[in-house]
Amino acid sequence: MMRTAFKYSSNVWQYVAALLMLAGCMAAQAQPAASSPATARPNVRAITAFVRLDRTNYKQQVADALSVLGQARRAFEQRGYTVQSVRITTQPFPDYVRGLSREQALAFFREYDDFLKAEGKRQRIEIAPNIGPAMLNDNDDPAMADLLGEVLSTTSLNASLHVAGDDGIHWKSVRAAAHVIKYAEEHSPNSQGTFNFAATAMLQPYAPFFPGSYHSGAGKQFSIGFEGAGLVAGVFAVTREPHAATDQLTRAIAAHARVADEIGNQVQKSTGWKYMGFDPTPAPLKDVSIGAAIESFTGARFGSSGTLLAASVITQAVKAVPVKQVGYAGLMLPVMEDARLAQRWTEGTYNLDSLLAYSAVCGTGLDTIPLPGEVTEEQMARIIGDMAALAFKWHKPLSARLQPETGKKAGDMTAFDDPYLVNAKIHPLPE
Repeated sequence: MMRTAFKYSSNVWQYVAALLMLAGCMAAQAQPAASSPATARPNVRAITAFVRLDRTNYKQQVADALSVLGQARRAFEQRGYTVQSVRITTQPFPDYVRGLSREQALAFFREYDDFLKAEGKRQRIEIAPNIGPAMLNDNDDPAMADLLGEVLSTTSLNASLHVAGDDGIHWKSVRAAAHVIKYAEEHSPNSQGTFNFAATAMLQPYAPFFPGSYHSGAGKQFSIGFEGAGLVAGVFAVTREPHAATDQLTRAIAAHARVADEIGNQVQKSTGWKYMGFDPTPAPLKDVSIGAAIESFTGARFGSSGTLLAASVITQAVKAVPVKQVGYAGLMLPVMEDARLAQRWTEGTYNLDSLLAYSAVCGTGLDTIPLPGEVTEEQMARIIGDMAALAFKWHKPLSARLQPETGKKAGDMTAFDDPYLVNAKIHPLPE
């Protein structure tokens, strides 16, 4: 009897074990949907090197920077990541064109731009250059802003202009920034020079993302940023509860941020270039859409009630990522770099005021905003001033990248032919 009972019991436990194994297989099959936000690899948008450029020795400096960037790039690729671009940011360019005539300075920038394009072609990677701010302080020479307008109109170089810092809003710089945008609109091919310029406020050095990236130190540093909007989409597809979404998104971003930290520290050890940190801002790009991700969370079109809450959830998650952070470390809402944001802008579900409201709980401010060609410098200065006031009030990094298009008026669609831009409808400015 005891042997029979034992045999019966063993059969029961074998049956239970089989059921548990089946349940485990079913759970494993379901697991990718829940774990994919943390395991799917986002593209590496930018590995950015910071160089203190010496005009007489820039080719060797670029070669040294590209060697470091190449090492970081290969390390990411060995881990299964795609690297979209490597970037080089200099100190504020007035430092290294001092003493040159306007014509000589322009000739140098064209030479520098051509050299980097040739290197990128040779190495089969996009090398994006940034020449830093034209004005870092409000008492800097405004003639450098005038020069920048010409640089943006004749090269592919990126640059910025600081309109607020710890010392307050830089009102002269606000007006200078509006002038730079207007000049680039009117003089660059298809008005696209505006894409490479941003007025920045309260942004600290060593941000990897352009155009606001800058430094004012000794150089030989680097930082990293990802195209992370897909991570947000993965999390928001499975949860709309704010606390759970915040926690899950923090873990999803942190999984890849730790890889960036690990690679950054390895490259620092082997090259001597200092790893400055990771910008956890989940950057979008066209169909990798932060707008679509937010709509998954709210269940409504971008701009509807709940959009600000979603922006806050993303920013809280980003801030909680446990790595050394640099840059904006917030939410990026670039109207014309994101297919869903461009669509909703065209439909009129949100506007400039909406973006400023969202910027109060996130970043990066007003990004790739389509404007009519007849917009005046005074109107743009008011827009930039609003952004700067908000940034200074809350001591948070924001920027304005405004893109008026010559010949276009309210009601028209933009006609930019940049591969990174999605054309959108131009709306009238409030009077």
